[in-house]
Amino acid sequence: MVRAHCCEKVGLKKGRWTTEEEEILTKYIMANAEGSWRSLPKNARLLRCGNNCRLRWINYLRADLKRGTFSVEEECTILKLNASFGSRLRRI
Repeated sequence: MVRAHCCEKVGLKKGRWTTEEEEILTKYIMANAEGSWRSLPKNARLLRCGNNCRLRWINYLRADLKRGTFSVEEECTILKLNASFGSRLRRI
């Protein structure tokens, strides 16, 4: 079985996001919340793939993203967890 593409790749923009595109995406999500990423580009009038919009929102534009260095408290927590569980994720 072949999986359907998330979008028609013809006519879509690739590469760097412009400030205007980021503003359109942010305003659309603030007004309509996160929903169907497949239909978002069409509804927001963006010439981007839905998956591209999702990744841009999750990795760069969300308001609750924390950027910068870890605090001392966060670093201690990370080191304790690493000492307890190691650096690899293991399936339980």
